[in-house]
Amino acid sequence: MSNQIPALPPSASAYGYEVSHQQRQRVLRNTYWLLALSLLPTVLGAWLGVATGITRSLTGGLGLIVFLGGAFAFMFAIEKTKHSAAGVLVLLGFTFFMGLMLSRLIAMVLGFRNGPELVMTAFGGTAGVFFVMASLASVLKRDLSGLGKWLFVGVVVLLVGGIINVFVGSTAGMLALSVAAIGIFSVYMLYDLKQIIDGGETNYISATLALYLDLYNVFQSLLALLGIFGGERD
Repeated sequence: MSNQIPALPPSASAYGYEVSHQQRQRVLRNTYWLLALSLLPTVLGAWLGVATGITRSLTGGLGLIVFLGGAFAFMFAIEKTKHSAAGVLVLLGFTFFMGLMLSRLIAMVLGFRNGPELVMTAFGGTAGVFFVMASLASVLKRDLSGLGKWLFVGVVVLLVGGIINVFVGSTAGMLALSVAAIGIFSVYMLYDLKQIIDGGETNYISATLALYLDLYNVFQSLLALLGIFGGERD
């Protein structure tokens, strides 16, 4: 799975990042552009999955294997190509795959009478979380690098809990995991944005991947909660 003194602003030098203000701004700008672009393949993948039902059979253990296998293969490829233009293409392929994987949940929610409204509410909520975290990251002076290891532990716990719940099928477990995921990935969003702003992340492809995963998980968890609590059947 990441601001005005001439060379190094106090924040960057204090955290040990030897990165100029201009370079940090360039990474942030390129990250935002690529993040916006990455949403297009995601929407296309989700639409294709809903329209064709291609992922409908990916349930239980099979779905878990395809999702984890595909996601980790793509992330490995992104890491290997992140310093070239090919990295952008691999990242966009990854976001298309993630859109496909999201289509089962979206199709389920769209089965409700108010399904489209729930999807838009989840999208709006995710955008709101991103706006708040981006605003916080731009004004927060504190070094957040120490949060990284704790957030990683939280993600590992979520992953293990999610794998267990695939086989247990507990609604209460899914609720708990969704709420925890929204909290953890919202903070991860702040952490990743702060890393870019402070110069801790200098590769815009890696930065885009990190923020994309944050947004994806917040959106998915919000949509799951809205489907459970707000879904209206005919």
